[in-house]
Amino acid sequence: MKLGIAGGVLAVLAVVLVIIGYSSLFTVYQTRLALVVRLGQPVRVVTEPGLNFKIPLIDSVIYIDKRILDLENSSQEVIASDQKRLVVDAFARYRINDALKFYQSVGSIEGANSRLSTLLNGALRRVLGEATLTHVVRDQRAALMARVREQVDHEAAAFGITIVDVRIRRADLPEQNSQAVYQRMQTERQREAAEFRANGSQKSQEIRAKADRDVTVLIAEAQSKAEQTRGEGDAERNRIFAEAYGQDQDFFAFYRTMQAYENGLKANDTRMVLKPDSDFFRFFANPSGKPKEDVKK
Repeated sequence: MKLGIAGGVLAVLAVVLVIIGYSSLFTVYQTRLALVVRLGQPVRVVTEPGLNFKIPLIDSVIYIDKRILDLENSSQEVIASDQKRLVVDAFARYRINDALKFYQSVGSIEGANSRLSTLLNGALRRVLGEATLTHVVRDQRAALMARVREQVDHEAAAFGITIVDVRIRRADLPEQNSQAVYQRMQTERQREAAEFRANGSQKSQEIRAKADRDVTVLIAEAQSKAEQTRGEGDAERNRIFAEAYGQDQDFFAFYRTMQAYENGLKANDTRMVLKPDSDFFRFFANPSGKPKEDVKK
């Protein structure tokens, strides 16, 4: 009976010892720091990975992530130096480099994010408030982000935190301002388009007027040249007729009369009321074209 009680006590003691031994060990991984706290007071920081010891039931271990952590900041409105309002969406990357200071100042990742968000907002307002809209959006964005990071890093050092990087994800005008700018740009483009159309129409009219003027001048010159050529031809024809008339008057009269017959007596298109003994038909009565009295003589 005594042996059974003693065995039970030994078993209980063994279990207690196992529990105490197990609770006195803790493991630190490569991605973490371990802060040993004794009765609420931090006593040491374990930075090297591996198996470590602590006083059971008295010491507790708080693990702190030593990787680069994200801070997603909510969008906020900032007024630039040129009085332009900007909606800035920024984020930061940070690392905990002093676990004891971190635990004593902010206590947790959530507390650190809250404090860093306040610091980041203040730095953004200070730095971007000294820059213009163009500098923020295009010209000096990297330099401005470097200044913001330096300011936040300086203030975050009191929390045992190092700021690795600060970036602006988006920097836009407020919605109502964006709509106003868009409408102004649209109006400006419409004005430019109307101006281009007016210039094009004016240029088209100038070209058309010049073309019409050139056509009129060319036609007038051509008609003048044609009339001149026609006049020269008529003059040459009259000269030739005059020479022919001078060489043989009877033949010239016969030739001219034949031309008159050809032009005046066209088929199906001739209506003439003349006396049979008209001078126009003299060659019908006499091939020589002379009246019968002259022939008898």
